[in-house]
Amino acid sequence: MLMLKLGNGVSIATFMQFVLRQQSLKLYREILRSLKQLDNKDQAREIKQWARQDFECYRNLQDPEVIKMHQARGKLALKELRASLELAK
Repeated sequence: MLMLKLGNGVSIATFMQFVLRQQSLKLYREILRSLKQLDNKDQAREIKQWARQDFECYRNLQDPEVIKMHQARGKLALKELRASLELAK
Protein backbone atom coordinates (compact mmCIF):
# COMPACT_ATOMS: atom_id res chain seq x y z
CA MET A 1 0.00 0.00 0.00
CA LEU A 2 1.33 3.41 -0.83
CA MET A 3 2.25 5.97 1.76
CA LEU A 4 2.31 9.57 0.69
CA LYS A 5 5.54 11.34 1.63
CA LEU A 6 5.56 15.00 2.44
CA GLY A 7 8.56 17.18 1.73
CA ASN A 8 9.71 17.08 5.35
CA GLY A 9 9.98 13.26 5.36
CA VAL A 10 6.67 12.67 7.13
CA SER A 11 4.51 9.88 5.71
CA ILE A 12 0.74 10.00 5.73
CA ALA A 13 -1.66 7.13 5.16
CA THR A 14 -3.84 6.92 2.08
CA PHE A 15 -7.61 6.85 2.43
CA MET A 16 -7.64 3.10 1.72
CA GLN A 17 -5.14 2.50 4.53
CA PHE A 18 -7.29 4.56 6.87
CA VAL A 19 -10.44 2.59 5.98
CA LEU A 20 -8.73 -0.80 6.32
CA ARG A 21 -7.26 0.20 9.67
CA GLN A 22 -10.65 1.30 10.98
CA GLN A 23 -12.24 -1.96 9.80
CA SER A 24 -9.52 -3.99 11.52
CA LEU A 25 -9.89 -2.08 14.79
CA LYS A 26 -13.67 -2.53 14.65
CA LEU A 27 -13.24 -6.28 14.19
CA TYR A 28 -10.81 -6.44 17.11
CA ARG A 29 -13.22 -4.54 19.36
CA GLU A 30 -16.11 -6.82 18.34
CA ILE A 31 -14.02 -9.85 19.31
CA LEU A 32 -13.24 -8.32 22.70
CA ARG A 33 -16.90 -7.43 23.30
CA SER A 34 -17.96 -10.98 22.48
CA LEU A 35 -15.56 -12.33 25.09
CA LYS A 36 -17.51 -10.56 27.84
CA GLN A 37 -20.20 -13.23 27.39
CA LEU A 38 -17.81 -16.00 28.46
CA ASP A 39 -18.24 -17.15 32.05
CA ASN A 40 -14.84 -18.84 32.10
CA LYS A 41 -12.44 -15.91 32.56
CA ASP A 42 -9.36 -18.05 31.90
CA GLN A 43 -10.78 -19.07 28.55
CA ALA A 44 -11.70 -15.46 27.75
CA ARG A 45 -8.17 -14.34 28.63
CA GLU A 46 -6.69 -17.05 26.41
CA ILE A 47 -8.86 -16.10 23.42
CA LYS A 48 -8.09 -12.41 23.98
CA GLN A 49 -4.38 -13.20 24.01
CA TRP A 50 -4.73 -15.24 20.81
CA ALA A 51 -6.62 -12.40 19.07
CA ARG A 52 -4.07 -9.81 20.15
CA GLN A 53 -1.16 -11.94 18.94
CA ASP A 54 -2.89 -12.52 15.62
CA PHE A 55 -3.60 -8.82 15.09
CA GLU A 56 -0.06 -7.83 16.16
CA CYS A 57 1.44 -10.42 13.81
CA TYR A 58 -0.28 -8.86 10.80
CA ARG A 59 -0.06 -5.25 11.93
CA ASN A 60 2.48 -4.15 9.32
CA LEU A 61 0.86 -5.70 6.25
CA GLN A 62 0.82 -3.33 3.29
CA ASP A 63 -1.07 -5.19 0.55
CA PRO A 64 -4.79 -4.26 0.68
CA GLU A 65 -5.86 -7.62 -0.74
CA VAL A 66 -3.92 -9.54 1.91
CA ILE A 67 -5.36 -7.31 4.63
CA LYS A 68 -8.89 -7.92 3.33
CA MET A 69 -8.22 -11.67 3.31
CA HIS A 70 -7.14 -11.58 6.95
CA GLN A 71 -10.15 -9.45 7.85
CA ALA A 72 -12.43 -12.03 6.22
CA ARG A 73 -10.69 -14.78 8.20
CA GLY A 74 -11.16 -12.75 11.39
CA LYS A 75 -14.85 -12.18 10.67
CA LEU A 76 -15.31 -15.92 10.18
CA ALA A 77 -13.55 -16.60 13.49
CA LEU A 78 -15.79 -14.03 15.20
CA LYS A 79 -18.88 -15.66 13.70
CA GLU A 80 -17.74 -19.07 14.98
CA LEU A 81 -17.01 -17.60 18.42
CA ARG A 82 -20.47 -16.05 18.63
CA ALA A 83 -22.08 -19.32 17.51
CA SER A 84 -20.15 -21.21 20.20
CA LEU A 85 -21.22 -18.69 22.82
CA GLU A 86 -24.86 -19.07 21.79
CA LEU A 87 -24.63 -22.86 22.06
CA ALA A 88 -23.07 -22.59 25.51
CA LYS A 89 -26.04 -20.64 26.90
